Amino acid sequence: MPEGTRVQSMFAGISGRYDFANHFLSGGVDLYWRRRLVRSVVRRQPSEVVDLATGTGDVAFALRRKLPRSCRVTGLDFCEPMLVVARRKQRQRDPAEPIAFFFGDCLALPLGDASIDVLTIAFGLRNLEDRHAGLCEMRRVLKPGTGSLHVLEFTQPARWLKPLYGPYLHHVLPRLARLSTGDKAAYDYLAGSIRAFPTKEALAGEIRAAGFASVRATGLTGSIVALHEAEA
Repeated sequence: MPEGTRVQSMFAGISGRYDFANHFLSGGVDLYWRRRLVRSVVRRQPSEVVDLATGTGDVAFALRRKLPRSCRVTGLDFCEPMLVVARRKQRQRDPAEPIAFFFGDCLALPLGDASIDVLTIAFGLRNLEDRHAGLCEMRRVLKPGTGSLHVLEFTQPARWLKPLYGPYLHHVLPRLARLSTGDKAAYDYLAGSIRAFPTKEALAGEIRAAGFASVRATGLTGSIVALHEAEA
């Protein structure tokens, strides 16, 4: 099975329990991480934002709450069951604050060249089959000179945290994941993908190599996570 298809199937299997698992496994710190991402976007005063790998829409909803109603917010994901959950959440929210949720693969975005002010992607870059191709595709659709990419992603922790974080990824997280989702294998994959992911400095270099003019990387919570802000 191709890697992209395997990841798609894995997320489809946990879509109904995804939100609870995120909050439970992070101890609620994921809410803070998303607030930092949203704050970086709000400073840009965009007229259109697209949230990539939107999943169940948490980032898109947070953006919608903080951005003016004149700003268009769209969520794209390549896993339809995740989008089903996002659309259900949308129906339960204020209908005066619409968000469009569509199927969209980061490796072939259904967006025009130089058409978007801001792209966000939270915890999705790590799952791309071809990260460089995905980053180049993101660069293609952003407006040159004014567009920006905001990436929230796991990274390698600060040195002082490594002795604690390694055992958590190897042993604790998969067991907790089995309790919260019933799918230990999905979070075995998660732990492995985090361990294999580059440092925030190395990822900043990959983003520059995809054609972005400048990149700023900020470690959060002992650099468990990093926020990258890149200029198109």
